[in-house]
Amino acid sequence: MSDETQDASHETRAELKKSDATELEVIEVREGAFGVHGTGDTSGFGGLRRPVVMPGASLPPYGGWFDEVAERLAGGEGLADAIEQVVVDRGEITFFIRREKLLQAAQHLRDDAGLRFELFSGVSGVHYPNETGRELHAVYHLLSMTHNRRIRLEVVCPDEDPHVPSVVGVYPTADWHEREVWDMFGLQFDGHPHLTRILMPDDWPGHPQRKDYPLGGIDVEFKGGFIPAPDNRRSYS
Repeated sequence: MSDETQDASHETRAELKKSDATELEVIEVREGAFGVHGTGDTSGFGGLRRPVVMPGASLPPYGGWFDEVAERLAGGEGLADAIEQVVVDRGEITFFIRREKLLQAAQHLRDDAGLRFELFSGVSGVHYPNETGRELHAVYHLLSMTHNRRIRLEVVCPDEDPHVPSVVGVYPTADWHEREVWDMFGLQFDGHPHLTRILMPDDWPGHPQRKDYPLGGIDVEFKGGFIPAPDNRRSYS
């Protein structure tokens, strides 16, 4: 295995202290090739079962500059309890932030001279329907060009209250990224200047990248032929 990490600001894996966490988080057991439940699995792998496992929380010290960033983030005004947990995995660090503290954390990460995460690379949506009370995740990718460091922020919210503060006021480039996550996952970014669909038509029902969205999609018609949606085709289970 190479001694290099995925983060260019680390020279080697030896700079990082391995987490003392011994437990992994199993969030669901996936069946078939695509995790389809209640519909035909046309892949031929309907009997496949595997757990979906996430790395557990890491314990400090994290190694290298990770500790400096964690300390300066937690030391920001009003941010002492902002971090739910820290995960160090595969040479990268993720801070799970309480959603009510997201704006303060983003502002501090951008403006603090020792942090200077001035570039917002994007936000990704994730849906874990079996993670009760934490089904929807928003994952923010930040880069410090000043210090050549990359981190992730992750915010979670329940299906029944899919609201996360918009960071457009801190990172204006988040505008279209948040619109895409709203369109695909249904996450409401409170305070966004104009939260409308960006990929799907305005009248499209539902959010296509959620795990509970019908896999079948739309029936396809060709001249002289008709192909049903995948969940209506033959099942090999």
